[in-house]
Amino acid sequence: MDYEYAPLRLPANVDRMTATAQLTIQAEYAGWELARVQLYRDGTRQVMLRRRVAPGHQQPPPGPSI
Repeated sequence: MDYEYAPLRLPANVDRMTATAQLTIQAEYAGWELARVQLYRDGTRQVMLRRRVAPGHQQPPPGPSI
């Protein structure tokens, strides 16, 4: 299966509940799923989202907007 990936960096001032809500919206309406989350010492989070690429699909929809 082929996936497209979208890396996101969430700043330290975004709390866990807000990040969860934003990622849930992306999952529900744009088809993204959580692939990986890294929490850094400074409080920032590196999030990797992924979604399947449909066979024969020419132009992927725009990435997540968080």
